[in-house]
Amino acid sequence: IAAATVIHLLFLHETGSNNPAGINFDADKISFHPYFSYKDLLGFVAMLLGLTSLALFAPNLLGDPDNFTPANPLVSPPHIKPEWYFLFAYAILRSIPNKLGGV
Repeated sequence: IAAATVIHLLFLHETGSNNPAGINFDADKISFHPYFSYKDLLGFVAMLLGLTSLALFAPNLLGDPDNFTPANPLVSPPHIKPEWYFLFAYAILRSIPNKLGGV
């Protein structure tokens, strides 16, 4: 597989990906570095600015609604269940009737 990959890359870089006939021609091409690098940098800065503004100016906007209910230390909430990746372990613990070994 590695040899086929190397051969594929050699042929790809020799003729180009959109040149099935293998004819060499100099089309108008732009280089990657200044143009696409600046475009990616601008997108990164915009996403970072959006995330920072959400975190600083509206931190509760994307929060879970259960976090806003007032806590009652005398009663445990009835809607408690583990995250989806712990459900198998929670089901095993719930199947044990003994309170010392299960939930």
